[in-house]
This record gives sequence, C-alpha cells and structure tokens, in this order.
Amino acid sequence: MTNTQNPSATSFDHAAGSPASPLHGITIGLDIGGTKTHGIRFEDGRPVADESAGSSNVQNVSREQAARNLADLFARIGGGAVDRVYAGSGGIDTDEDAAALAALIQPLAPEARVTVVHDSRLLLAAGRATTGVAVIAGTGSAAWGRNAGGGEARAGGWGYLLGDEGSGYWLGREAVRHSLRRMNQGLPVDQLTAALLASCGLDHPNKLIALFHSPDTGRRFWAQQARHVVEAAAAGHRDSAALLEQAGHDLAASASQVLGQLKIEGPVILGGGLGMNVAPLQESFRRNLAETGVTDVRVLDQEPVFGVLQLVSEPA
Repeated sequence: MTNTQNPSATSFDHAAGSPASPLHGITIGLDIGGTKTHGIRFEDGRPVADESAGSSNVQNVSREQAARNLADLFARIGGGAVDRVYAGSGGIDTDEDAAALAALIQPLAPEARVTVVHDSRLLLAAGRATTGVAVIAGTGSAAWGRNAGGGEARAGGWGYLLGDEGSGYWLGREAVRHSLRRMNQGLPVDQLTAALLASCGLDHPNKLIALFHSPDTGRRFWAQQARHVVEAAAAGHRDSAALLEQAGHDLAASASQVLGQLKIEGPVILGGGLGMNVAPLQESFRRNLAETGVTDVRVLDQEPVFGVLQLVSEPA
C-alpha cells in the first residue's frame, strides 16, 4: 500500500511497543539526502539497525542508481515483513514525485505501507515540533513549515540550478567563483583557492572552469568543496567568513518568508550537515532571525530520520 499524502500533525504521545501504538511492529525510516540515504530499522519504536548508503534522490542520481542504493541499504538494514516505510527526501514537490520514489521502495518491502514526504518534514518532527519551520542546509537547502491550523508553506528547495542558497553546493560554487574573480583581477592565489585547487587536483584557477562544467563532477562533488570555505574561515580568511555569513543570511530569509506566510513566530529548526555542524553559519542564521524578532531558533540535535517516530504516530 502506498501513501504519498502528508499526515496531519499532532503530539507524539504513543507508548512504543504497545500493541495499540502506531509504532507497534517494524518501521523503516529513510532520510534521503543529496549525498547519502540514511536508514533506521525500528522494532516497536526502538532502533535496532542503523545504516547508510549512497543517495537515492533522483535529482542527484539516475533512477537505476537510486534503486541500487536502496537495495544496498535494505540488504544491510533488513527487509522482509516490514509494516511500514516512511521516507523523507528532497525534491518531493508533487504527489507524482512521491509516487515515483515510493515505486522504487515498494519492491524492497512488498507488504509495507510506504509514505513519502519532503525531507524537511522529517527535520521538523526530529526537532520535537508539530508546528514551526524546518530549514535544511545540506547539499541543497529548503525551508518548510506548518501552523496549528494545518496550513503549510515553503521557500526554496528548487534545486541547485534555480537556488539552494546557503547550501553546500552553493558554498562550493561560490568558492569557485571567488577563485576565478581573483584570477581575472590578476590577484595571487589565496588560502581558499589553494585549498580548492589541491582538492580538485588542479594547478591553475583557470582549469576550474572546465572541471566545473565537466560531466565527471556534479552537485555532490561541488557540495563537498564547501569544507574548504569552512576551514578557511576558521583560519581567518575574511572572504570565506563572508560566505558563511551570507549563507546564514539567506537561510534566515527563507525561514522568515515561511513564518510570515504561516503567521507564526516559531520555532525555527535548523538541520542538515552544514546547519548542524558549522557554528559561524548557525550564528549568522540566529542573528539575522533575531533582527526580525524571531528568537525561538533551535539547531537539530538528532538525525532527521528519528522524526519518523513522531510522524508515524500522527493520525492519517
């Protein structure tokens, strides 16, 4: 059975393990990002297996590769008599998107009820909130929120060609642009450019142009280069610090847009690899939201896939 609709929000108050609980039985939770697919097998609401495989987001890999990565994950996490699979993924913008991903999952758990939602829903639930705004800053970026009346709104999440401001890909691309601008201005290679060239195996900034457009690199490759911006900023590189400040500003703007649309004041929960681990970005995010009067800002303290427990407990 496949369900691609968003369930209604309610409080998480069901006792794990109780036969009457929605958590009774076997649940597979999936968090499908641009870099990896994180899966946890829950038995009566308790995690018993935790594994990761390559991305199964079809915005980043082919459907064939996505299917192989899901099969690899299920082979290690266990398929069999699964009661339900709850998956959150980027790029789930329509019911058709959800159904297409569910079709890849269903053969791996034939008897399971498969539910697919946008991955920001996992993040909000993992932040122990049923209303508020979730902001993802990972390989890509997006903001999604829900108010007490069931209204939903989002900002961004359009993919790397149309946006993804404040994401890993955005930072990686901006590092390339920074390096090329300096080259055009006749300035010497600086700390950020040197780190980027070494990572890419290049000896001159001009070669970044061909590599950036090469089919041998892609969204994931350039998102991984964001680490050089973080490291350079920590070492005192002012332009890298400015990029992290801009990332926090842009992510805060997305959150503010959703808060305004939903007419709520928070909470705002920041997650994703960058959001959970890069302190200067977090500081910029908090400061920019505080300037608009938003003070209930939280950094996610557990992996988003654990939000599945709350979402499964919400009534259909």
